[in-house]
Amino acid sequence: MDISLEDFLRLRRDLCAVDVRSPGEYLQGHIRNVVNIPLLNDEERVQVGTDYKQKGQQEAIRTGFRLVGPRLEGIIDAAVREARGREMMVHCWRGGMRSRNFSQFVGMAGIRTQTLTGGYKTYRTAALESYTKPLNIMLLTGCTGSGKSEILRALRTAGEQILDLEHLAHHKGSAFGGLLQLPQPSTEQFQNELFEEIMTLNPNRRVWIEDESIAIGKIFLPKDFWNQMASSPLVQMDVNRAIRVERLVHEYGPADRNEFLGIMRKIVRKLGGQNLKIAEERLAAGDMHTTIDILLTYYDKAYLGSIEKRKDRIRSVVSWNGTDPLAYAKELISYANNT
Repeated sequence: MDISLEDFLRLRRDLCAVDVRSPGEYLQGHIRNVVNIPLLNDEERVQVGTDYKQKGQQEAIRTGFRLVGPRLEGIIDAAVREARGREMMVHCWRGGMRSRNFSQFVGMAGIRTQTLTGGYKTYRTAALESYTKPLNIMLLTGCTGSGKSEILRALRTAGEQILDLEHLAHHKGSAFGGLLQLPQPSTEQFQNELFEEIMTLNPNRRVWIEDESIAIGKIFLPKDFWNQMASSPLVQMDVNRAIRVERLVHEYGPADRNEFLGIMRKIVRKLGGQNLKIAEERLAAGDMHTTIDILLTYYDKAYLGSIEKRKDRIRSVVSWNGTDPLAYAKELISYANNT
């Protein structure tokens, strides 16, 4: 039995959903809250693909069955463990042979299945289309260490819609943004997670997004989505440098010193050799405050150069003393409502 993408996404809250593609395909990109029970591992998938190209479809099918056979009991056992009420939804890349074979195998164990029409490809198509749909974006901008992510969360608490891109990317955006973070997902998986968040938004209401470049660490924003951001109005946070230094010391103080030092050395051309030398000495002495202050010399210069080119898009500049983020968020909302 086939099922539409709309129904698949709706029913996954109640039914187990299974991706039967290989582990590598799943890791590259998958649908949120879908478990992976692969018919073929990565090496086996390559082998079947090679046989298909060199020997034809029938021989590839025979190879697939030969490879799956020894693991069939384990596949069925995994499905039984995951199934809720003896029913599950399933998909592969296009909703084709792998989905049908999996359904036949688990059917022998009494599990009913519904197959996503068009498979994962249908989901990806919908994701790519979602990035082109217009959103009422308000960008939150400010110098490094201003606390934009904290204020973004406060805006959500205050009832505003937000998209927390850095949370989805497991990265804070700067050269140091990967420190103390989980490993980044693939660009494809990040974009899938972005699609999931976009689906929850009311397009008629404002959505706050932190000002970002098209790349966050190693992942890239969808170009159509980023183009929308690049033409959206900005609300600029104005936060005293000393407050920003203190915030960054708190954020990066627990980081491994050698890893921190390695990143500093990677940006030596932008930071300057003399600044790097002093920063290295202060870091070795445990003086994180001075180290961060030196780094902000580069980051503030880069930010101010960037915002100067976009000053026509700034709707408000709002000062913050670093305390009571919820009160500040409400102040931002007031400014945004009156611009």
